[in-house]
Amino acid sequence: MVRPATAADPAEATAFLAAHPEVAFVDLMYTNLAGVARGKRLRRHEVEAAYADGRYLPGSVLVVDITGLDVEESGMVWADGDADRLAWPVPGSLALTPWQGADSATALLSMHELDGRPCALDPRAILRRVLDRFAADGLTPVIACELEFYLIDAMRTADGGIQPPPGPDGRRTGHSQVYGIAELDGAGAFLRDVWAACDAMGVPAGAAIAEYAPGQFEMTLAHRSDALAAADDAVRFKHAAKGCAAALDRAATFMAKPFADRSGSGLHIHVSVDDAQGRNIFAAESLSGTRAMRHAIGGVTATIADGMAIFAPNANSYRRFRPNSYAPVRAGWGINNRTVPVRVPAGPAASRRFEHRVSGADANPYLVVAAVLAGVHDGLTRRADPGPPTTGDGYGETASSGAKVGERLPTDWAYAIERLARSAVLVDYLGADAVEMFATVKRVEHERYTSVVTALDYDWVLRSA
Repeated sequence: MVRPATAADPAEATAFLAAHPEVAFVDLMYTNLAGVARGKRLRRHEVEAAYADGRYLPGSVLVVDITGLDVEESGMVWADGDADRLAWPVPGSLALTPWQGADSATALLSMHELDGRPCALDPRAILRRVLDRFAADGLTPVIACELEFYLIDAMRTADGGIQPPPGPDGRRTGHSQVYGIAELDGAGAFLRDVWAACDAMGVPAGAAIAEYAPGQFEMTLAHRSDALAAADDAVRFKHAAKGCAAALDRAATFMAKPFADRSGSGLHIHVSVDDAQGRNIFAAESLSGTRAMRHAIGGVTATIADGMAIFAPNANSYRRFRPNSYAPVRAGWGINNRTVPVRVPAGPAASRRFEHRVSGADANPYLVVAAVLAGVHDGLTRRADPGPPTTGDGYGETASSGAKVGERLPTDWAYAIERLARSAVLVDYLGADAVEMFATVKRVEHERYTSVVTALDYDWVLRSA
């Protein structure tokens, strides 16, 4: 067993437990390729040993699918005897989890091989691999995540569906005021609990808004000059939101398209890049930014289609991409334009950045940020030209200005998986093993999903064929 340099110092656990004598349980939480939180719940007396020696986890946990089933095709179940890897706590991640009670805390894990090398299939290691390319050039990405989600009734309907929770008057509404204050008031207890939990966990959660559908909200997370920390924020925010909702007999879902006739939920990534002196290389008075920003956007727009299997990792993810839905359907970029996948928001010169609007809220934040930044670095390296910005409506064959817009984004799950597997840029940046294993897991999920005969099959075909 070799202790990696990135593992948390055991003194961190000792100090935390001394400061919080009430803590009896600590969850060690790992996020695998499918984006699901997995791990172990330790009793207090086990925590310091986990920080000193790590914790062994079976290698199969790296590649289980979205439902928790083994993926034998990965070669990491029976073929290697389901060999252990060693998980180490992430520095600075040990924190209280108020929604679980005063006696509970959690810490993030990163996975390593037994010789101390980062595991190539650990999403945090995949993102770190991309960040190393920036560091070699004296550059630092600055990242913020915005997550949309629905607060729904914890109980499913009689037919297995979902519904908004009842309001203060006991009624379930089918209508919502976008940016409505009354909607925020109705979710006030939940939002207070989420903010308190985020404060306890060190997650920089900011403003919340009511979105376009009943029970749909968005919460912003602060910009970070540590992209790993920004992705950690998104993972921990989702954990807190789900926990706080459950404590109030509600459920928070980050499903990309939970309702067919209502807006989907996205994970928007805000990106700028600092140089070695801490100056934003995108900063310019003009909203079109600097040449560096346009090169970065050129790289991102060129790799969006290749990365769709990461940005939209599940069958349901592709239901989100519809015209006039605020989810983009064509590659391209625009200035102060929400109909395109890469948007340059208005704002002061020093904060110049772009917003990547493709990913669903169901996507793995580590992999999304890694794929976006791979495009950024590739674009900066080869001075990519993004072409002219789209003006007006970016959903049609031509924009309002008459200019031709970008290629249609893949909306077929199987095709998106194979396109990712063949992407020279993303294989180079994320690692061949990581891309192939992610594709393998998703191929298996696709086969399992499409093999199910649904009620809709009977409704459409049973008596008609």
